Amino acid sequence: MAFSKSYYNLLTITILLLSSTSTSLAGNAENADVSECKAESGDSSCRNNIESQKLKLIAIPSILVASMIGVCLPLFTRSIPALGPDRDTFPIVKGLSSGVILATGYMHVFPDAVENLTSKCLPESPWREFPFTFFIAMVSALVTLMVDSFLMSAHKKRASKREVKVKPLENGSNSLEIQHEIKTLENGSVVVEKQDEVTSQLRRNKVIAQMLELGIVVHSVVIGLAMGASNNQCTIRSLIAALCFHQLFEGMGLGGSILQAEYGRQTRLIMAFFFSVTTPFGIALGMGIQKIYDETSPTALIVVGVLNACSAGLLNYMALVDLLAHEFFGEKLQANMKLQSFAYVAVLIGLGGMSLMAKWA
Repeated sequence: MAFSKSYYNLLTITILLLSSTSTSLAGNAENADVSECKAESGDSSCRNNIESQKLKLIAIPSILVASMIGVCLPLFTRSIPALGPDRDTFPIVKGLSSGVILATGYMHVFPDAVENLTSKCLPESPWREFPFTFFIAMVSALVTLMVDSFLMSAHKKRASKREVKVKPLENGSNSLEIQHEIKTLENGSVVVEKQDEVTSQLRRNKVIAQMLELGIVVHSVVIGLAMGASNNQCTIRSLIAALCFHQLFEGMGLGGSILQAEYGRQTRLIMAFFFSVTTPFGIALGMGIQKIYDETSPTALIVVGVLNACSAGLLNYMALVDLLAHEFFGEKLQANMKLQSFAYVAVLIGLGGMSLMAKWA
């Protein structure tokens, strides 16, 4: 609970710092070619403020509903045994959503960051003389790994010391009683696991859910802000369908991670709420600042570009390491080659579907 509040505060501070820093960095861009910037802004026939406003008002509830369905669906699977985390269908659904998240990072967020930070509206030096987008994404992935590692260490330190029961034997010596957890698999066989292993896996699941939500919140706000501030009806129309698809399956991936983390009801609701409202909130915020927001201004390009690059690195790391590798190297899929193959097919379907969306949005 306390940790959830802390990383949302951290997100707010990060955005404010990037905004103030980018203002100074953008100071050298006054000599950029204005005509080239305007040429980048797209087809003027698609720019209709009234129609754009109507589409945004449709987008807010549509994306909100898709997000809520996506993130809440896994959380209610306990009432649907066939979709529970111990069933064979769960890794397939999670693989599908993980493919969507991976494609979002590589095919949507990263190209947008490249476009922003190599824009002709920015001065050639230094923005087109050094691959800032790739550098920022690389550093972001490394920082995500560091935070991931530090969070695991913090969770272990904060965890209460497990009591070890001392059992006296007949010969006067003592023995240690180790706690175990008994699991019954679908085929009826019984598996006995050490309690320490179960606890360690649960901690890992908690960290994955927290990190995934943080990455999703960052890029969802950026996407919503850009959409809300735009008056390009052609772009907004295609974005509505793409974002609904994206939020639905990304929410399923996050919801699955929250379910595996075994959070309490209140924490689940808070995490689901923040995921569901971030993109609609970004759209509403963009609509509010539309009159003063210029998407071709150096400040906007740098802030959005840096945040997109950070999000791309974070999402790619999370999709590959914390979702796909975590699932595919787990005991369930390693012990079942057929299920593993179906899960890979699901990943490819999710990845392909979201990649195809890049053609329009």
